[in-house]
Amino acid sequence: MGTAIRTRIVKIGNSQGIRIPKLLLEQSGLNTEVEIEVQGDRIVIRTAPRQRAGWDAAFANLAEHQDDTLLDDTSTTDWDNAEWEW
Repeated sequence: MGTAIRTRIVKIGNSQGIRIPKLLLEQSGLNTEVEIEVQGDRIVIRTAPRQRAGWDAAFANLAEHQDDTLLDDTSTTDWDNAEWEW
């Protein structure tokens, strides 16, 4: 598995936490934003996925297949037609 380091759970305000040694952070590649999940009797910490990751490729694929049209019809009002400069 890797290097196991024993540590203690400490009080942090109204919560509790652990200090993760620099060595383990460097080995894991964890950065500033993580996800924490309970799996059985373990707590799993992993790098949080980037939001909107892969959206550029998905939008390019939609455009390539000409599937990037609006789903709703455009509806205009009298104000749009008379007052707005398109």
